[in-house]
Amino acid sequence: MSSGMSDQKFMKSFSIFLVLGVVLTLILILLGNLNAGTIGDQVRDERNALAESGNKNALQPVGQISVTGDEAAQAEIVKVAAVTIDGSNVYQNACMACHAAGIAGAPRVGDVAAWAPRVAQGDETLYTNAIQGLAGQAGYMPAKGGNMSLSDDEVKAAVDHMVAQSQ
Repeated sequence: MSSGMSDQKFMKSFSIFLVLGVVLTLILILLGNLNAGTIGDQVRDERNALAESGNKNALQPVGQISVTGDEAAQAEIVKVAAVTIDGSNVYQNACMACHAAGIAGAPRVGDVAAWAPRVAQGDETLYTNAIQGLAGQAGYMPAKGGNMSLSDDEVKAAVDHMVAQSQ
């Protein structure tokens, strides 16, 4: 008889615990929604304002076209600002993860012996392999180091930087 009483007592305690858990969960969900509705709007507005202020300076024209009226043969004169690509910066942001540690067979920057056979193939081969990717016996190089947002010129600048550091 005592086991029957303890089972009933356990079920009653467990039911109370379960109901309190559900009620507490619902209260927390309600408080979270209330908080997200009022404070979330402030944070969202601040982030939007910050993003808009940052974009005003970032979206500047790279060049301009000047058209003269009297000279039909030379109607367009294009002035484009020279954009210099920092190969060291591209290397640090995109290439260093593999080329500093030698991951997946990547030749380490500064390792003259590992770079020598690659450099001997010529710049164009290095550029092509870096841009298009390469699966060779020594390892694997994803196209553009796995960062498809890089331009071909940025990849070439990074390759030039690594070669210069490894000769």
